[in-house]
Amino acid sequence: MEVHQARAFLAVAEHLHFGRAAQSLHMAQPPLSRMIRRMEAELGADLFDRSTRHVELSPQGAALVEPARELVRISESMASIVRDSLDGSTGRVALGFAGGSVNDLVGDLAREVRARRPGIDLELHSSQFSHVGLERVLAGNLDVVLGRWDHLPPAVDSRLVAKEQLLVALPEGHRLAAEDAVRAEDLADEAWIVLPGGARGTLTNRMHTLALNAGFAPRRLQTAPDSWTIMVLVGARMGVSLTLSSVREHTPAPGVAFRPLAPAPDPVQVRMIWRRDDANPALTAVVDISRETLPDPGR
Repeated sequence: MEVHQARAFLAVAEHLHFGRAAQSLHMAQPPLSRMIRRMEAELGADLFDRSTRHVELSPQGAALVEPARELVRISESMASIVRDSLDGSTGRVALGFAGGSVNDLVGDLAREVRARRPGIDLELHSSQFSHVGLERVLAGNLDVVLGRWDHLPPAVDSRLVAKEQLLVALPEGHRLAAEDAVRAEDLADEAWIVLPGGARGTLTNRMHTLALNAGFAPRRLQTAPDSWTIMVLVGARMGVSLTLSSVREHTPAPGVAFRPLAPAPDPVQVRMIWRRDDANPALTAVVDISRETLPDPGR
């Protein structure tokens, strides 16, 4: 049954009179009668019991009333659904983030999206290292990612949402743990614990830059799957690590001392990134909400 057929059937079912039903549909009676006959032929059953004096619904016609109404309701709601999707009131946005160090930012944004645009389905994908998140955004598997990058390709748009201080994580009792700040050259002989990603990872890249400027190459690199594991290894005196102020604030680190570097390097930027050519109106709405919820810390 098509929508126009459902409307015609319901008009006759309501008026139980072909003439008045045709009038309500702004059409002539003969085409309406032919339409109902075609429907009955297609369905293989009489929908109305007709006589010269009255028209009544047949049992089959009565059973069809509610499904026909549902079909018309769905049809009428489609225009509203399309309008809402065009202005970003509804839709789906897949958001990736690194984990505990940006949980607060993600939580704040998710609450505001839910409050302001409840029709948007904001899918959260945690444990996305920044270099992996960038690849997934470019591939179209994620719409937006919160992470840290020193360089971004031209195909990506971004906005700054936070700045973080670089810190050195040392075992408590380490010879440098009591210092107010640690110089990079004093770490030349240390074993280092790093995150996956190699030079594509912001922290590993910063570590190599600090070491190069201080005149040494980091030795005995050990890779750990996440910041929590790194803190466990540092606390167990397996090495030192370059980390972030957000990790200190959000990750349990028994046995670990955090110290700033001297001179203080440039802060690490936390950015929200998305594909420049992504025309998803729901994504535009989420980015707009983020401008108020996660304002640029440089302003």
